[in-house]
Amino acid sequence: MKKLLIILLAMLPMLGLNAKPQKQTVTFYVDLHCQGCCDKVMKNIAYEKGVKDIRCDLKTKTVVVTFDAQKTDIPTLQKAFIKIGKPATTTPPEKQKKEVDASTGASTPQH
Repeated sequence: MKKLLIILLAMLPMLGLNAKPQKQTVTFYVDLHCQGCCDKVMKNIAYEKGVKDIRCDLKTKTVVVTFDAQKTDIPTLQKAFIKIGKPATTTPPEKQKKEVDASTGASTPQH
């Protein structure tokens, strides 16, 4: 019985080798107005499950998040941004094309 327990304990670390975090990095484009906006994002998004690193750049209005893809994903992180009142997109604002609705003449974002 002792031998079996020792063997199982010896194998335990090997089981953890397959569960390496799958790090993924994404750049979010967020409407940041001031350092307070960056602070708000940093304080809240950093504590989301799976987030490993976060960098906020007020000048480019971007937030770069590195996360464990086994614990969270981009849509979940976007929901976290919405929750703090800072919707985030992975498409740069200047690349988001606007499409004119032929019937009303109003411009709408193209998806």
